[in-house]
Amino acid sequence: MSTITPIVKNILIVAGDVSGDLHAAGLIQALKAADPEVCITAVGGARMQPLCDHFLYDLASKGASGFVEPLKKMPLWIHLMNQLRDYMETQNPIAVIVVDFYGFNHQVLGMAKHRHIPAYYYVTPQVWASRQYRAKQLAELTKKMFVIYPFEPDFHKKFGGRAVFLGNPLLDIMPAPLEKNYDGINSKTHTWKLGMLPGSRMGEIKRLVPVFYQAFKKTLREFPNTQAYMFLLPEADENIFLQLIGEEPHPNFHLVKDKNYELRSQMDFLLACSGTATLENALLGIPMTVAYKMFWPTYQIAKMVIKVKYISLVNLLADKPLVKELIQYDATADALAAETTGMFQNPQRLSAMRDQLLKLRASLGEPGVAARAARVILDDLTHTV
Repeated sequence: MSTITPIVKNILIVAGDVSGDLHAAGLIQALKAADPEVCITAVGGARMQPLCDHFLYDLASKGASGFVEPLKKMPLWIHLMNQLRDYMETQNPIAVIVVDFYGFNHQVLGMAKHRHIPAYYYVTPQVWASRQYRAKQLAELTKKMFVIYPFEPDFHKKFGGRAVFLGNPLLDIMPAPLEKNYDGINSKTHTWKLGMLPGSRMGEIKRLVPVFYQAFKKTLREFPNTQAYMFLLPEADENIFLQLIGEEPHPNFHLVKDKNYELRSQMDFLLACSGTATLENALLGIPMTVAYKMFWPTYQIAKMVIKVKYISLVNLLADKPLVKELIQYDATADALAAETTGMFQNPQRLSAMRDQLLKLRASLGEPGVAARAARVILDDLTHTV
């Protein structure tokens, strides 16, 4: 590792997946806006890299989820852990901030605690959904946690955690929802816009892209004017998606790289991989069906350890099956097409779901989340250092 001269206001930030990279980038901007003397060193992804003073590694592009898949990343993780250990010991950061990605980041927190470096968790993992014993570990390893749902502070308090809810950071980046009115349309001839969000990790993409595409083709039988848009990350290789489709794409099918949610906000209905994208859709007020197909061993373990009724954040927050969930063997092209055509046949269902989703948005706070968190952290460090 190249030598970096220690800096008085050096903060180490670690994120390990795409959504963590997005949230960490917002926090970095807020920290620097609040105190221009702050120097950020980071492990993260493409969104964090240009904002940092020192960028150590793009871990977000190598992220893995589940129970089995992360084992394949262990050699990389061990190498990175050694690099971060050396960094903490030679550069003496005044704080460590980790973002989501528990499997890797709880080890980073352990190293920080051993070296008496104040540690913060921004976007705390959803330990309330499975393996709740982790909440006690987080309480022991962090000075403060910034949670993203209003019920989480009370949950962490039971385990001794110091958790605060300042709002959901997605509100900092999501545009206001567009107005939608389906009154008087002819649903058969209407040009419906069907969006597809197959996930950010390669495993999710491989399992869902073919199913989503075939669901679109089945939808065309009843609604031939439907236009489908499959949303790709900015850095994604379009050729991989074309290979997964396995045929010449239909003229009404489009691979798109959206900017600032401009195109996604125009969708009438979405097929979405379970994850952060489902909450983004809710904030945009766009009805959806949620699908998830896991690596088979991961699915078997998940059935044993997950303790919540739903897999989608939308349903968890609503505490009811607001959106349809199709998991593993139920996530078929036929089932997804049936949900899509059912919505297009009855646009009032789209309007009703949209209203419910926008109520969830109102429960998640106000924009300015990263700025509020940055102020709390910097004030905290002022009284600590």
